[in-house]
Amino acid sequence: MFHLDGAVLCSGMRPDKLAPRMKQKGFVLSGLTLGIKGGYMKIWVDADACPAVVKNILFKAADRTRVELTMVANHPMKIPQRNYITFLQVASGFDEADNRILEHLGKGDLVITADIPLAVQVLEKEGIALNPRGHLYSNESIQEQLKMRDFKEILRDSGVDTGGPAPMNQKNTSQFANHLNKWLANI
Repeated sequence: MFHLDGAVLCSGMRPDKLAPRMKQKGFVLSGLTLGIKGGYMKIWVDADACPAVVKNILFKAADRTRVELTMVANHPMKIPQRNYITFLQVASGFDEADNRILEHLGKGDLVITADIPLAVQVLEKEGIALNPRGHLYSNESIQEQLKMRDFKEILRDSGVDTGGPAPMNQKNTSQFANHLNKWLANI
């Protein structure tokens, strides 16, 4: 019996088709990352506040590539009925969705979130964090963004109206799609 723990296996076959065959042949698969180009990563979506246009882009990308996509939210939502698209409903409460994502996050997984503290933790766990507006978080920029977020929170707590983000626009949507496609091309 062969035991593959935390290994990366490359083949010309889709990972969801290869794993059952390997198990039939006596391979023990634990912590295995399967992929055609060296990695079978997942996409996790902090879905409560994710714009519908971004969800549609993600659903189409999952259909095109068969990448595993998991929507995490504390309220029910409709998703396409595909075996590679799943929905995890978490309890209502502070950071419930964030905690569930972090619990399952693997190295190199992509997380879609506008939540800067979640993005910090994703980067610490060697994941990739992408804002639905198309901004790819980085270790270089995240600390400054976190400081600005905290500063605006102090202002709001003091009664100052800091306004909200500008409405989503075509540039945001294009930037998001471009970053997503680059990530998909590298898995």
